[in-house]
Amino acid sequence: MAGATVVTVTVDGVGAVPVTVSERGAGPGTASERETVSERGAGPGTASERGTVTERGAGRPFLLLHGGAGPQSVEGFAELLAERGRVIVPTHPGFGGTPRPERLDSMRLLARVYAGLLGELGLTSVTVVGNSIGGWIAAEMALAGSPRISGVVLIDAAGLVVPDYPAPDFFSLSMAQVAELSYYRPEAFRIDVDHLPEPAKAAMAGNRAALAHYGGPAMADPGLLDRLPGITVPVLVVWGEADRMIPVEHGRAYAKAIPGATFEVIKEAGHLPQLETPEQLLAAVRDFAETTGPGH
Repeated sequence: MAGATVVTVTVDGVGAVPVTVSERGAGPGTASERETVSERGAGPGTASERGTVTERGAGRPFLLLHGGAGPQSVEGFAELLAERGRVIVPTHPGFGGTPRPERLDSMRLLARVYAGLLGELGLTSVTVVGNSIGGWIAAEMALAGSPRISGVVLIDAAGLVVPDYPAPDFFSLSMAQVAELSYYRPEAFRIDVDHLPEPAKAAMAGNRAALAHYGGPAMADPGLLDRLPGITVPVLVVWGEADRMIPVEHGRAYAKAIPGATFEVIKEAGHLPQLETPEQLLAAVRDFAETTGPGH
């Protein structure tokens, strides 16, 4: 991979997590930044043991965290966002056929890995953008109080228990049912799993196993809602109006619990607005990022 280097993030309770960072569509100045990271030294671990992160664009930094649909679910949006800034996109360990360190077993620990990654990359004033479980991880990053984060965007974020509006049991659903609940226009996104190549089936099975490992069978933290008032950075909560995988009431609960958070609903979108209404989501993220960070 062109421009690939390795950085090591050390997390209490997990140990050293080596991460390969590779460039895609690098903008001006990115090569010299990559050299600086490389000079800090490659971490331990063989290539097959490392986490993976892709990076594209230049300028204002964004950390873009995918959901259970995997890293491909944010690839197109990352390209759009990279026209306006430097976009760092991790693949959560265990997703997309990547390995997962055994001790890395919760959203909180993933959040600590990514907070450490921002430090290893020397980034400040970062806008963290997360969809689904990526939003849950982003909320945990905000709760950890990293000074490198200037704002957080939660897009149809998982993680809450809202008794009057329960989320469906993901692990009991077929992929056809997941599509039906996830999209405003599910017919455009249905996947015939039986006709996928074997590597794709294996990756999907790995994604599902990683989801269960990080999020537990309920895919939620019963204590998260009560912890959200501890967030002190600006937060934008964005929800697809047609999301039946995680009902819009969860978005309202996030926004109500986080001090100063704003809430925005996108029509004609479900659980993955970055796929169904990318330009509308891009405008919301761009406008939010321009009102946070230095000088605001």
